[in-house]
Amino acid sequence: MKKLYTGKTKDVYELENGNVLLKFKDDCTGKDGKFDPGENSVGLTIEGIGRENLKTSVYYFEMLKAAGVKTHYISADVENATMEVLPATVFGHGLEVICRLVATGSFIRRYGDYMADGTRLEGGYVETTFKNDEKGDPLVTKDALVALGVMSDEMYDSMKAQTLAITKIVADDLAKKGLELYDIKFEFGYDKNGEVILIDEIASGNMRVYQNGKIVDPMDLTAMILAK
Repeated sequence: MKKLYTGKTKDVYELENGNVLLKFKDDCTGKDGKFDPGENSVGLTIEGIGRENLKTSVYYFEMLKAAGVKTHYISADVENATMEVLPATVFGHGLEVICRLVATGSFIRRYGDYMADGTRLEGGYVETTFKNDEKGDPLVTKDALVALGVMSDEMYDSMKAQTLAITKIVADDLAKKGLELYDIKFEFGYDKNGEVILIDEIASGNMRVYQNGKIVDPMDLTAMILAK
């Protein structure tokens, strides 16, 4: 297989059938050995988290499929921590989309003068960042994305609407398990027809979830999500 990309938490390969293979790794974003989905770089390695992230992704991709939401997901091999997906073109050099339901983390580090940590963001707050470690994954507005030719107005509106809809599906599922979603990070791309679709993963390592006022670590979160 030809390696297309080496990422923070997974590697990407091209398959002979034209699809793409994602190989999940045991690296997590964070700082000083502490997990934080809002950080820009790998901060720690948790043995087995790659497979656990894959299990969570399969769980939610199947849920989205049942809800009629199109994604790049085809199938997965949990034992080998791989997922086969449809090919899709990323926006620019890579774009991350964060949906925040509760103000915390980097949001408070930026805007703490205006809002208290833990404040609910009614309806969900969507923000986008360029994937650029050297520049600290800078925030980018819709106007800038359009002006730079990264995406069209219509593509952005579709991406935002999908982000809010998918976040609600995930948050509602977590709420049934006694868990509260604070924020979640997605990636989107577009297929051969120019349709915006969810790509990458929906992993426990890419969301901040609380139970009884305490953050749940990714390994425990996967077990809670998948518990019957």
